[in-house]
Amino acid sequence: MCRPSLLLMLLMLLMSGCATLPSQEMSDARQAIAAALEAGAQAHAPATLNLAETILQDAQTALQAGDYNSSRAAALEAHAAAVEAREISLEKQSEQ
Repeated sequence: MCRPSLLLMLLMLLMSGCATLPSQEMSDARQAIAAALEAGAQAHAPATLNLAETILQDAQTALQAGDYNSSRAAALEAHAAAVEAREISLEKQSEQ
């Protein structure tokens, strides 16, 4: 009789292992934001930079809640926004 519960416990353990900590994605987003700041995004693309920072905060909140999938998705979105902010900033600087 303990076999079904053992199998259930193993299944739950395996399923919980699928959602891993999004450490790399969070780090990539932070680095992209730092690169955007270094490229002058505060002056040239403030709205896009603020969006990236806000989404990264959402990723951090989801991470603290243990929602690794949402955290990963938000970190990827923050990274994309930060890259866009950097590109906008560099483009505007080259126009000057």
